[in-house]
Amino acid sequence: MIAIQPLWASAVSARPGRRRIVLGIRMAALPTTLAAVCLLAMAGVSRPVAAEPSSDELKQLSVEELMDIQVTSVARHPERLLQAPSAIQVITQEDIRRSGATSIAEALRLANNLEVAQKNAHDWAISARGFNTALANKLLVMIDGRTVYTPLYSGVFWDVQDYLLEDIDRIEVISGPGGTLWGANAVNGVINIITKSAADTKGVYAEAGGGNQLEEFGGARYGGTLTSDVDFRVYGKYFDRGAEEFANGASAADSWHQARGGFRIDSQSSPRDNLSLHGDFYDGHENVDTGGAAQTSGGNVVGHWTHLFSDRSDLSLQSYYDRTHLSDPIPAFLLGALSLAPAGTLQDDLTTFDTDFQHRFTLGQRHHIVWGLGYRFTHDVVRNAPALGFFPTTLDQNLFSAFLQDEILLSNQWSVIVGSKVEHNDYTGFEVEPNVRLEWNFTAGQTLWSAISRAARTPSRIDRDLSEPASSALIILEGGRDFGPEYVTAYELGYRGEIASRITGSISTFYNVYDDVRSTGFTPGTIVPLYFQNNLEGHTYGVELSGNYQVLENWSLHAGYDLLEETLHVKPGQFDLNNALNETADPKHQVSIRSALNLPREVELDATLRWVDDLHINNGATSATVPSYFELGARLAWRIVTGLELSVAGQNLLHAEHPEYGFPGPNRIEIGRSVYGKIAWRY
Repeated sequence: MIAIQPLWASAVSARPGRRRIVLGIRMAALPTTLAAVCLLAMAGVSRPVAAEPSSDELKQLSVEELMDIQVTSVARHPERLLQAPSAIQVITQEDIRRSGATSIAEALRLANNLEVAQKNAHDWAISARGFNTALANKLLVMIDGRTVYTPLYSGVFWDVQDYLLEDIDRIEVISGPGGTLWGANAVNGVINIITKSAADTKGVYAEAGGGNQLEEFGGARYGGTLTSDVDFRVYGKYFDRGAEEFANGASAADSWHQARGGFRIDSQSSPRDNLSLHGDFYDGHENVDTGGAAQTSGGNVVGHWTHLFSDRSDLSLQSYYDRTHLSDPIPAFLLGALSLAPAGTLQDDLTTFDTDFQHRFTLGQRHHIVWGLGYRFTHDVVRNAPALGFFPTTLDQNLFSAFLQDEILLSNQWSVIVGSKVEHNDYTGFEVEPNVRLEWNFTAGQTLWSAISRAARTPSRIDRDLSEPASSALIILEGGRDFGPEYVTAYELGYRGEIASRITGSISTFYNVYDDVRSTGFTPGTIVPLYFQNNLEGHTYGVELSGNYQVLENWSLHAGYDLLEETLHVKPGQFDLNNALNETADPKHQVSIRSALNLPREVELDATLRWVDDLHINNGATSATVPSYFELGARLAWRIVTGLELSVAGQNLLHAEHPEYGFPGPNRIEIGRSVYGKIAWRY
């Protein structure tokens, strides 16, 4: 959950959870077998006869079809992936299914342009182009247009972001600023999770299984038709995850369970009008090793209307209501042997109302314009724990926004995109986030693009309203009343195209300049309270490579490589208690290779090998590392008959356990090998 105590000493606290429960399927002999089989598959052991897919829904996309995928996150309207002038990668439904992922956080490992590290059984660190600390705050995440980051720290509680993975259509992952179209917090990237329409999920789907870590799980969905122009679906999902372990083999007591359900209704009331109404509800329980248990619950309802004037003009209106509840045990605040505040429970109830209007049209033959207006209202009520709190405890905030973007066709091969978003928030007033992109389609299947963008990360409640402890005469850390936005100016150059008949690839390079990044200062004369300031600056640069190779009709490979260099320092004449170490926790290199192989008799064999470089992490001004590691994931599936599939999947097959995050010490949690079996039925 929040994992911020004590912030002044460490920004990478682990949050262990619930006690270990032993349920599900015992598979002690499977890890070695899976590892051996999938390594052979990645090496191309034989030239098997291609197995015909049982349905179009499960077919493997060719390299041409991959480039023809329609994406919406780059320009806020559908366009071919090949022609999207941005560092975007798409995780398809087929990618998710064949990966064996069981949650959205796990599925995001499929995007090479993300840093993904599992902290414990239920918490993840996920970011793009760096700054992947415990309080990572520079990545905007949306599910069907609904923003899911919390204003507590401008980040994402990944333990409550989930869905029935079978019903996700695709996940679009943009690395690089997206503030012009999507606004604040789209500083280093945008993740847009898009679910299938109700018309695409008719019939019955059910799944169940279990294993050593994912001890038991189940899910079901039913979709149908209400009238000739109205389709619907309802779904439910449940899982129970076991505990991870500390390095000494003791249980981390961080097991947890969660249940969720939801619905979707789609209506085409006329040939030009589409209406959608959908909602999701969840409830979860996460034990904490310091005592007690975290409780999470919430629900949302989203309405969306689209009106089509022509194939070159449309408008849309979306509104949603979202309510979340968090109850999080906070340990006592200790300063050496002195207890400043006892243990207690922090509770947060957040209500969000958001509405967004967009209009797209053409002006003449050369101008493709999209513009829009937005408004968001949040009502946040916190019941402070003695050791951690926020003041004021009740806060209402308003966010107003407007954007305009013009895609100008210069010739048949050249186009330029110019736009900006203007936002007004209650903390810092107006923020302007411009963007210029140049696109050159120098052949029918190849695109070169470049961009200059500016984005802002506006203050969160931690930055402004934090008090640690909350009930003590001596405050050690508090929010900075004058804390302002963090800014990035990004320079990008990229290429995407069909390199050969069986090979597609992309390369994105970037150089980002950051200013007014968060630091920790001290009060003159009294030293404490420490408080947040904007005393850091610096830059990052890197390269993101991604490629697909259709080796045979029934065998494809995907490879990715990321290079990231980060340099942050204290501004001249300023001060930071953590010596500019507290805002970054990222590997320099990442490599991944995925293999998808269709065998005879409706058998599928999939494998993923990944290598993550040393991750530099800090405890205050002291730097340490999480060691580099290789890991292997695999999935073996057999479609017994049409609609019925058995599979076994494993993650972290090369090690019994290893750390992916956290400062070295007795409380650092190691992520264990996980194997589970699954049965899925579609009718």
